[in-house]
Amino acid sequence: MRIQEIIRRPLLTEKSERMRETGNTITLEVHPEATKIDIARAVEAQFKVKVEEVRVARMHGKLRRQGRFAGHRPDWKKAFVRLAPGEKTIDFIELV
Repeated sequence: MRIQEIIRRPLLTEKSERMRETGNTITLEVHPEATKIDIARAVEAQFKVKVEEVRVARMHGKLRRQGRFAGHRPDWKKAFVRLAPGEKTIDFIELV
């Protein structure tokens, strides 16, 4: 798996912003087959920062309906990446 395929998008929610400001932790949606080591290497390579810890959570897709037809969103993986002390936090709004 290539480094560019591991990180899918940043998650910008109230909780993730609070974690970014207080705990120097960024939240990302990542490829479902990516490991913690893959995620750490991808973040270090793309954003030029040092990673201290990576935690992951598998999220189940929600059930969605369109009239009488039911389906569900795909399962996905969330990563909480804590940057090393002294590292500058990544502001995703400025990167756009």
